[in-house]
Amino acid sequence: MAKTDARRSGRNRRHYRLRKRVAGDASRPRLAVYRSNTHIYAQVIDDRAGTTLASASSAEGSFAPDGDGKVGAAKAVGQLVAERAKEAGVSQVVFDRGGNRYQGRVQALADAAREAWLDF
Repeated sequence: MAKTDARRSGRNRRHYRLRKRVAGDASRPRLAVYRSNTHIYAQVIDDRAGTTLASASSAEGSFAPDGDGKVGAAKAVGQLVAERAKEAGVSQVVFDRGGNRYQGRVQALADAAREAWLDF
């Protein structure tokens, strides 16, 4: 097994283990984060209804990152998803880090969403 395959399967295992405990509903939807090599994606999801209430990513055409590379892009995505969640009437969420460590880009996105008054 290649090194990247082992890393991917480990992340998937951690994500499934996390998803057994974390679920979003109408009162507290789930803020799910996916991190690729180049971009970062965030969605606010109501798991009971199976709908996405708000989403943002660094791959959008109208996206303007903060100038700090990938971490700056994650901060901008965090602020953007928090603004869109507020427009959808969401103020409290459950954070789903997607099996990734809570550091770097994932932490920057979460901190920016908290600064934009999204409660989790």
